[in-house]
Order: sequence, then structure tokens, then C-alpha cells
Amino acid sequence: MAIPTSGYPTTLDDTNATPSATVEFPQPASSTDLDATNVEHDLLHKNLSLAIVALQTKLGITDSNATSGTLLQGTGAGSSSWSSTLPAVTLGGAVTGGDQIMSTVTHKDYSETVYAGGNTGTSQTLAETNGNVQTWTMNGNCTFTMPSGSGLQAGTSLTLILTQDGTGSRTGAFTGVKWAGGSAPTLTTTATTGIDVLTFITFNGGASPVWYGFVAGAAMA
Repeated sequence: MAIPTSGYPTTLDDTNATPSATVEFPQPASSTDLDATNVEHDLLHKNLSLAIVALQTKLGITDSNATSGTLLQGTGAGSSSWSSTLPAVTLGGAVTGGDQIMSTVTHKDYSETVYAGGNTGTSQTLAETNGNVQTWTMNGNCTFTMPSGSGLQAGTSLTLILTQDGTGSRTGAFTGVKWAGGSAPTLTTTATTGIDVLTFITFNGGASPVWYGFVAGAAMA
């Protein structure tokens, strides 16, 4: 009996019909004598059973290795382990955080999505789900309805970059916003080049949020 019966699953299958004595999972041809050296039928079945159980154990199917909140990670040298700590990784796609809290985080070289809303018209309901930085072209005297709803988190901020259209003299009103001194700002009305940057933050969020508004920059052209 030459097939080794340990070390699962560290050795890959051998596609050779006459494998060496170091291969746990030989792949014999249809004409191979299954009692021949290195392809013994009983040992091949034993090894496959052991490998399946080892894989189930690693995946946490048959024991408690896969504890709650852990991920199976490669540790190098062909091994892996369950861990609740992520190593340094590069994300290859979008990640949805599901409004979960991230604590003790250091951000570096980050940006925010800029949503191009287009023309405002005379009324516009804003949604922070489009992005926390939004650009709009004022093509009418617009009443902005600020974001609200169960998904609006306390501490949400919103930045609006408002640009006058070719006509200019467009005004803006913002529902449910408290302004410094109790007075809403007057937008820059210069046609085409009139650009104002307004920032907002809510400390309660939810269906009935209180928004606080600030002029971050007026007449930015």
C-alpha cells in the first residue's frame, strides 16, 4: 500500500494515470488496475472520505471552528484560518455598509460621491441616498424639500453646489432648515456664473429631521 493516508488537503490531485507514491488522490484511467501500486481502490476511498471530513471541519460544518462573526482567510503556505480581523485588503467593488457603525477608523485619501442632479425646476425633493455632495442647476425659483425618512441617520451631512442657469435671478427656499440668525441666505443670482455652496447637517435624522444650514461659500465664480 503506497498511497499516503495523511496531510489533507495539502496535496493536489494528480491527473497522471500512474501517479507517484506521494499523491493522496490519484486519478486513474478507465483501464487502470485499481489494485495496482499507488492507485489502491480502498486507500483512494479512505483518502477521499478523510479529505471531505477535513474540508467540512475547516468550513465549520462539523465543529465550532467557524465561530460567529469570523471569516475564512488565507494565512500563507497553503493554509487558512478563521479570524474576526481583516488583513490589509484591496476592495474590487462597491461595499454596502447597511448603516452599521465603524469605530476607531482612520481614513486616508478618500472622497465622496458627487451626484449631478441636473436642473432643479421649481421644486426638488433631495435624497441623501443619491450622494452627500450634490450639484444642481437653478433653472427656476426652486423650493427644496430636505431629505427625511427612517433610513436617514443622525449626523448625516449634505452639501449642495447650486449654479444659476443662463437666465439667472433664480431663488431657493429650503423646507425644515434652521439658519444662523434665523434668516435663510440669498443666493447669488448672476446668470451662468452664480455659484453658491451650501452645507447642511441633521443631528436627529429620521422621518422628522431638523436640518441646520450654513453658507460654505457664496458667489464662488
